[in-house]
Amino acid sequence: MELSDSDREKSLQLTHIRGEPENIAFAGHEDMGLDDITQPDPARLSKIYRKLDFRIIPALWCLYFLTSGIRSNVGLALTMNASEHDTLIEYLGLTSHDTSLGLALYYVGYVVFDVPFNLIMTRIAPHAWISRVVATIGIVGACMAAMKAAWSFIFLRLLLGIMTAGLWPGMAYYLTLWYPPHRCAQRIGFYFTAAQISAAVVGLVSAGFQYMNMDKGLTGFAWMFLIYGLATIVVGIALLWWLPDRPNLGQGPRVGLRRLIPEQRPVLDEEDFKLHFADMKATYVAHAWTRKDLVKVLLDVRLYPLVLMYFGVVGTGIGLQNFATVIIKSINSSWSSVDLSLLTAPIWICDLIGILIVTPLSDRFHNHRAIFFSGPSLIIIAGLIVTTYAPTHWSRYAGLLITGLGLGPTVPICMTWTAEIFQPRHGEVGTAVATAVVSGLGNLGSVATTYALYSGWPADVKRGYRNSNMVMLAMVGNSILFAAVCSLLRRALGDPMTREQQWAQQHSVQHNREQEEENAVQQAEEMYF
Repeated sequence: MELSDSDREKSLQLTHIRGEPENIAFAGHEDMGLDDITQPDPARLSKIYRKLDFRIIPALWCLYFLTSGIRSNVGLALTMNASEHDTLIEYLGLTSHDTSLGLALYYVGYVVFDVPFNLIMTRIAPHAWISRVVATIGIVGACMAAMKAAWSFIFLRLLLGIMTAGLWPGMAYYLTLWYPPHRCAQRIGFYFTAAQISAAVVGLVSAGFQYMNMDKGLTGFAWMFLIYGLATIVVGIALLWWLPDRPNLGQGPRVGLRRLIPEQRPVLDEEDFKLHFADMKATYVAHAWTRKDLVKVLLDVRLYPLVLMYFGVVGTGIGLQNFATVIIKSINSSWSSVDLSLLTAPIWICDLIGILIVTPLSDRFHNHRAIFFSGPSLIIIAGLIVTTYAPTHWSRYAGLLITGLGLGPTVPICMTWTAEIFQPRHGEVGTAVATAVVSGLGNLGSVATTYALYSGWPADVKRGYRNSNMVMLAMVGNSILFAAVCSLLRRALGDPMTREQQWAQQHSVQHNREQEEENAVQQAEEMYF
């Protein structure tokens, strides 16, 4: 039966009452209806995330491998070509104060710029910002090959820290755009292995660079800085094509600077896209944040135990990374500079083993992050005691291997725990700010170990750096204490609902809303017809 004009008017009113949802459109998936998606099958979701792994994790691994090499190779340069008196210290005429100041100023850049740089990532294409960070790290790293005086070392280390700010927390934030927090620890651990492998590799290749000393007029360490820097620039530019943008590619018209960013094809096919959308709805819509949102994150009492956890373990890790050759030299002064370079590699291989063993277990039993953080921290403490007090050269060196084994999982677990706590409570800006604050303020531990310990503590040289080792031991003990505090605060203040509970609540709310709309339609039909 054909409806009259009056009936058509009433039908339109009924349609409005029903509030039927419109399809959500995204670049590459414009015609896809997403409003009827139910909770995805876990096995299918795992396949989708493995597919994303092949695109995202190798890119993050490569960029972190090279940038970590640029950060850590300065520690090897301190002792390279010692027999020719062409070490970084002797070539530039560095005093112990200059060395400590240059190493420490790198982390000052972290502290000052981590938060603002991470917030920038929430407003622009995050893969383009990461590309910028990596390329500029490469540029500054290559410029270190031209250093001729102490001031240039101090200045370039400060500049390198500023350019690097936001990279590590930014990578953690970027990962939470594509993966839920409970899937992040293992993946952060995977690309964090790049730092360990990089430290091992740079220790091995630095032995080779020493044989290039004064080739073309460059010292061995200058060749190392130059080659690492150029390779990092190339990878930084390639990331514009390699890393995908945030999940929602429909981010507005390509105007202004966005026109310079290469266009990308969708990472997932239609079906996988719909399921990923259902699992990660929050990251598909960019939410504008305000100062009030920032204040809420900064006033959350759960934040600062995480900072103090990170302070101890990252300070110890950076102290060991920068001064590994110095510590090994103190164990046996007869070892050559090539021996020192080669002996650093096994420390970071043990670090890698710790990551591969512990971080998957931490994800599987993610309600017990404190245990998986504290256990490796106790291993660090045991290693530092052995390194300091063991009776023989090789047993003291074995203590460094034990320390490396414990260090590996602590930093990835700390960053994952931060995202896991703050993303459900504060959303995207919570992850960005919290990871940056933990990384930035936590790296004051790196400032402490690089400026005040080892070369920054001349009186401790005669003691074989015993007091420096014990200070790092105390820092790690502090980390264990605040892991317990963080766990207790979570229990006392409560956690957000689990993902399953969120789905159940959403389904219940949706069902009630549909029932109310249906009742309204029935009432309207009775009135009109």
